[in-house]
Amino acid sequence: MTDFSFDDLRRYPDIEAANLFASDASDRLILDEAAEALAAAPVGTVSVIGDRYGALTLGAAALHDATAIRTHQDALTGERALAANAERLGLSSVYTSHPLDVAVVAGARVVLLQLPRSLDELDEIAAVVAAHADPEVRVFAGGRVKHMSRAMNDVLGRYLGVVEARLARQKSRVVVASAPRPADGRPAPRWPAEERHADLDLTLCAHGGAFAGTQVDIGTRFLLESAGRMVPDATSALDLGCGTAVLAVALARARPGLQVTATDESAAAVASARATAQANGVADRVTVVRDDAASSLPDGAVDLVVLNPPFHVGATVHSGVALRLFADAARVLRPGGELWTVWNSHLVYRPTLERIVGPTRQAARNAKFTVTVSTKA
Repeated sequence: MTDFSFDDLRRYPDIEAANLFASDASDRLILDEAAEALAAAPVGTVSVIGDRYGALTLGAAALHDATAIRTHQDALTGERALAANAERLGLSSVYTSHPLDVAVVAGARVVLLQLPRSLDELDEIAAVVAAHADPEVRVFAGGRVKHMSRAMNDVLGRYLGVVEARLARQKSRVVVASAPRPADGRPAPRWPAEERHADLDLTLCAHGGAFAGTQVDIGTRFLLESAGRMVPDATSALDLGCGTAVLAVALARARPGLQVTATDESAAAVASARATAQANGVADRVTVVRDDAASSLPDGAVDLVVLNPPFHVGATVHSGVALRLFADAARVLRPGGELWTVWNSHLVYRPTLERIVGPTRQAARNAKFTVTVSTKA
């Protein structure tokens, strides 16, 4: 055991602010509830899923002597924050990062899980654990009580035969699940899901953690109505924060000469976007990249950027992510290129877009959303 404090963890390179934290009481409770199981777990049989910035992974190593920990984090910024925290604390060798598949849980005896808000995401996680973990696995799944529901127990129960809620502490709770159900006693594999949208002539594919799943977000749908006006002679475009790549694929299908890059920091979104591009026959012209905003693209790389920015960080309403996306859009646009953005009208982003990108005009508006066009000077 080494000196370790949750207060030493940082969110960087994710958004940092006074009301945003790298860990909370649920991380500490998960580790406390799992202490006995962690002490008994053989080397290489501890897995962590949904660790936000390293509290679970590094806490398991520093406080409970776990080694060869396998970790899956959906957010790229979370992966990078874990790596930075581990390096600063001298714990880089205690874990390896993996996709959400057999590699992260094969033979696992202990799984530490920060419960996702999405039941579909939890369904996919539980399915992977039930199919590939050790038959004696115990899953310690925790979160803040205000974000938990009985439906989460039901989802876990589809795949694991024993689900027990532990006592709450500091507005957090842990559910312990065990006894994986046999293949013929649990739901058939269903990820990625697929749905045809005849009105858009698109097939959408989505993994459990992808925003909006196989549906089309209403903001994205409103932005799509303006697609025909978006830089008609563009040869290159970026779908920034692409989700399932609705915008990227729709643009590529409508314009055979257009090359589109689609970026998202979410591993689930990237896998979904690739599947959507393949399902719609445009995988040769839609390049999907897991990226923090558009950090992998050079300056002045594209003629057109399309964006439906989030207005929250986790469960907290915060403009930080949108501002970062606006700045990267401005950087990658060629002079005269355009950023088409849809946003909730109450956010009043137009002055910010004017300042960060360039001259901005309203292209469309309905009862909830505004679509603006910002031209790179």
